[in-house]
Amino acid sequence: MKNILFVLLGLVLAVNVSTAQDYKKLLKKASKNLGKYNLDPAGNADKLDEALAQVDEAFSSEEAQSSAKAWLTKGKIFNELAGVGINAKIIDPSAALTNPDAAQVAFEALTKAYQMAEKKGTKKDALKALIETEGHLYNTGIFMYQDQNWENAFANFDKQINAYKVLNEAGEESRLDDPTAMKEQLLTTSVTGYYAEKYDEIAPYLDQMYTGGDADPFVYEALYKSAKEADAAAALKYLEEGRAAHPDDQGLMFAEINHYLQAGEIEGLVTKLEKAAEMEPDNESVQVTLGSVYDQLSVAKGEAGDAAAQADYFAKAKATYESVIAKNPSNFDATYSVGALYYNKAAAMTESLNALANDFSKAGTKKYNDIKKQMDDLFNQALPLFLEAEKINPQDGNTLLALKEIYARNNDLEKSAAYKAKFEASQN
Repeated sequence: MKNILFVLLGLVLAVNVSTAQDYKKLLKKASKNLGKYNLDPAGNADKLDEALAQVDEAFSSEEAQSSAKAWLTKGKIFNELAGVGINAKIIDPSAALTNPDAAQVAFEALTKAYQMAEKKGTKKDALKALIETEGHLYNTGIFMYQDQNWENAFANFDKQINAYKVLNEAGEESRLDDPTAMKEQLLTTSVTGYYAEKYDEIAPYLDQMYTGGDADPFVYEALYKSAKEADAAAALKYLEEGRAAHPDDQGLMFAEINHYLQAGEIEGLVTKLEKAAEMEPDNESVQVTLGSVYDQLSVAKGEAGDAAAQADYFAKAKATYESVIAKNPSNFDATYSVGALYYNKAAAMTESLNALANDFSKAGTKKYNDIKKQMDDLFNQALPLFLEAEKINPQDGNTLLALKEIYARNNDLEKSAAYKAKFEASQN
């Protein structure tokens, strides 16, 4: 029995030795093929494919995964693959980028080679190759950025910054040694990470740019949006600082507008929206939002008993909506909103009308009739606007309900019933 065990152990040992020898042979072949490719890339393109297949096979061995030279060989091969894809893309920008992950694989392999190497020569070779990788990561990231492939763009840019850190600690030169280049890279990396929703990953970059001073408007906007759920006070601080530093930046301006809208602070919105409307006169969304704020202020002033301010804001809301319609008659929101202005003003009169319903004196009757006439006139002014809004969006429930009510008030029960049916159908 012991003899059998010894034989089996011997077989296992022999297999392990054979595997170790095989991975070394494969790496040697891969290195030779890589050398042949580098001598004549056009004529020996197949040698790069062979080198890739050999290094992949070699890494099926655990010994290869613990070898600095194996990782160095792999990194060099993937550097070449990345370069092939980038050069082809430069020649034909319309072509898809081949080997899009090669630069990232090269970075991981070369970093491991540098960290694992005991010999100075291997470390030096890994760093030299990593300088090339840094450029490949940047170029690949740019192509991904142009395609709005935010996740892969961020992955490449993020690893480029990490490659810089390795090179910098080793005393090697990098394109990111230039402060301007680093500032641009931090911003580009943060932008792609933001759109890829890598908020935790870009937080250190945003903080680095913020504390460095003279931060781009995007930095303040991203910090504001990242912090507003967890720390509203900190978020508002970023927003206010950004607006002070970049008063004409539209991204920050709209972030501020949305902040005040969500907080319901409409008084503070007026000047901000007026500024936005002035900067973007053709932005219909801004104009409609400004009209809505004027409308809300008109209602608020009316409830406070300030009739003059109420009328002023009503006129501003109407004029703002109508300026949108003049440019774009198909704008549903503006068309509906002018109708709603008249409708809501008329509806607000029903309370006064009801209060006079039981006053049968001559003065009371006259006042009742005067208010009713004003109310009916307002409803009738709203009618054609709602009809136009219906043409633009036939399925809008609010429009259909308003038309149902107006026709009912005008004693046109047939049309009122028809709009009731339309409303019910729109809800299914």
